[in-house]
Amino acid sequence: MNNVKNVFSIKDLENLSGIKAHTIRIWEKRYNVLEPMRTDTNIRYYDLAGLQKLLNIVLLHNHGYKISKISKYPPETIPALVREIVSEKSAKNHAINAFKMAMMNFDQALFFNTYNTLLSKKSFREVFYEVFIPLMSEIGLLWQSDTITPAHEHFITYLIKQKVLINTEKLQTSEPVNTDKVFVLYLPSNEIHELGLMYLNYEVNFHGYKSIYLGESVPIDSLKDLKNYFDKIVYISYLTVEPNKDEVNDYVKKINSEIIDENSELWIIGRMVEFIDTNNLKPNNKIHHSISELVNNL
Repeated sequence: MNNVKNVFSIKDLENLSGIKAHTIRIWEKRYNVLEPMRTDTNIRYYDLAGLQKLLNIVLLHNHGYKISKISKYPPETIPALVREIVSEKSAKNHAINAFKMAMMNFDQALFFNTYNTLLSKKSFREVFYEVFIPLMSEIGLLWQSDTITPAHEHFITYLIKQKVLINTEKLQTSEPVNTDKVFVLYLPSNEIHELGLMYLNYEVNFHGYKSIYLGESVPIDSLKDLKNYFDKIVYISYLTVEPNKDEVNDYVKKINSEIIDENSELWIIGRMVEFIDTNNLKPNNKIHHSISELVNNL
């Protein structure tokens, strides 16, 4: 038995495809487009080929193909049609589905092939905003609903991180052109969700600034020393799960009292910002609700 999750419930298919289980059942019964297997207790389950077929059918259906017509195609026609219609308009959705299949199969080659195809038409920044951000959002929901395992999430996140690092390194070979301030990027103690912060590091460098990337789980005390080296610092922190909603306001107060002064700023982003009381903020604090919003402030 391998480690790939190769059996899916109808609920998994709903989560992965965006098509309601009720609709999938109708498509099966009326048009015979999928052939589920059955457990001893007569519960439907599907294999990876069934998942891939459903994702392809959904793409065709979204492009105006009727299910009744799709159901009459021989098996090899459906993927061929999908390849034909993967135009500029649908490349994003097709890529997201391909990355999902790469994740489900732990298939690095499919990931790299999909990424390289995207990169032949788009810049890295466009790929990140148009494909990776929505993909990670979907993956978060799939993880929460137990459709995928933590291993799937770690696998795909690591591959995306690799691409962010490679593109950041290309920028770091040039000297910064904006020298009025330095950006220090870090995650608070016990926070390990690093991908968003890594991408912001790429953007800071893309905009010609010097960045000091400290990474995950950095205690407040470790930020103090930097003030001995740089005059004007903008601290960027990405709060995904830590500090939690009950502790986040105390954290903001503490960092403001111990670190932030007239020569520094604190920029915060992440899921926990919605729990921050704006009364605890200083004038040189900025809350951001999305990566693009923060990037627009650079």
